[in-house]
Amino acid sequence: MNNKVIFRIIGFGVLTIMTIMGLQAFWLIKSYNTNYQEFTEKSYYALNKVAREFEKIGSPLPDYDIIKQPSSNYFVVNVNDVINANNLKHFLLREFTEVGLNEEFEYGIYDCATNQMIYHDILTLNPNSELPIREDDPLLIYDEYTYYFGVRFPNRSFEILTSMSASIILSGILLVTIFFFLFSMRVILKQKKLSELQKDFINNMTHEFKTPISTSGIAAQVFLDSTIVRGDTRLNQYAHILKSQINRLNDQVERVLEIAKVGQKGMQLNKENVDLKPFLTEIVNNVKEEINTLNGSIDIEFPEEYLSINADPVHLKNTINGLIDNAKKYYLNQPEITVKLKNEGQFTTLSVIDKGPGIPKEHQANIFDKFFRIPTGNVHDVKGFGLGLFYIKSVCKQHNWTIRLKSELNQGTDFTIKMK
Repeated sequence: MNNKVIFRIIGFGVLTIMTIMGLQAFWLIKSYNTNYQEFTEKSYYALNKVAREFEKIGSPLPDYDIIKQPSSNYFVVNVNDVINANNLKHFLLREFTEVGLNEEFEYGIYDCATNQMIYHDILTLNPNSELPIREDDPLLIYDEYTYYFGVRFPNRSFEILTSMSASIILSGILLVTIFFFLFSMRVILKQKKLSELQKDFINNMTHEFKTPISTSGIAAQVFLDSTIVRGDTRLNQYAHILKSQINRLNDQVERVLEIAKVGQKGMQLNKENVDLKPFLTEIVNNVKEEINTLNGSIDIEFPEEYLSINADPVHLKNTINGLIDNAKKYYLNQPEITVKLKNEGQFTTLSVIDKGPGIPKEHQANIFDKFFRIPTGNVHDVKGFGLGLFYIKSVCKQHNWTIRLKSELNQGTDFTIKMK
C-alpha cells in the first residue's frame, strides 16, 4: 500500500472522527440544554403555584415578575406579604412532589427588618440522599422584593448530568474507540516506516554486494583456469573453496533480492505445464553427488501415472531445491532424504522428508515467518538469513497451494505441498 492511499485513509478517518465527535458533542449539549430547560420550567411552574397558595391566604400578587432567577440554580419568589415558614415548607414539598422534582433544595425567607435570609433550611424528597446545610454559602439577598423567599438547587448540574449518564457513557466509549484508532494508525505508520527502511536497507545492501561478488567470481574463475593453479593441489583446492563460497554468497544475495521483490510488488508468475517426473528427477540428480559426499542418500518415490502441474518452473524449482537444501543441512548422522510425489485425485502432493533433528513444537507456528530462525543461542552451525521457508511459503501462496509441516524432535521433518 503506497503512501498516497494510506494518507487518504487517514484523512478520511480523521474527517469521520471529527464529524462523529462534532455530532456527539452537539447531541450532548442539546440533551443537557433540554434537560436544563425542562428543569427550569418545572421549577417555575411549582414555585408559581406556591406563590398563588400564599396569595389565597394573604395579599394579592402583582400580575408579573413574581419569580426571578438570579443564577442558574437559584430562584426568588415575590409573595408581597409576611411568610409563614411552616406553610412555605408544606407548599414547597407538595408542589415539587407534584411536578416530579426529587432533588435536594435549600430555601430561606427574607426578613426585611434584619436584611437577612432567615429560616434557612434544606430539604430532600429522596429519603436516601441528604445534603448538609452549608453555613458558609448563604442564600443571596435580592434587593427588588420586600417579602420573598429563595430556593436553591445545589446539585442541579449534577442531577442533570446523572440523568444523561447513558449518553455520557456511550460518549466515553466512543472517545476510547477514537483514541484507540488514532493509536493504531500511529503504530501502523511507524511500522510502515520501519518496513520501508528495512526494504531500502536490504536493497541497497544486496545491490552493493553484487559488484564485488561478481568481480570476485571472475577472479576465482581465472585462478581455476590457470595452469599453475591446476598444477598445485593445494592452490587448486583453495581456488575451488573460494569459488564455492562466492557462489554461495551470490545465491544468498539473490535470495534476499527475490524476497524484497515479493514484499514490494508481489511475485510475478510465468506459469506453464510442468511434467513433474523428469522435472523432479533432474533436481534430485543435481544434488545427489553433493549429498553422497556427506555419506547421505536421497530417494525419489513416483506413482506410475503421468503427473503434471500448471506452475512457474523457476519458482517451483527454487521451492523444491529449498526444501531439499534444508533437509541436506539439518541432519543427525548423515542426510537421509526422501522425495515423494503422489496423486490424490484433484490434487498432487509433493513431500520432502528427512530424518533430521526435527523442529520443536513451540517454533513450528513461526517457521515460515520472514527472518525467523530456531533459537540456538549465539551458536549457528548452519548459516542463513531465515528467508528460505518464507520464500517457499510465498511461492505456495501465489500458486494457491498449501504447505503442511509435520515434525517431531529427533524423528525428522516432513514438508508436504498440496498442488492443483
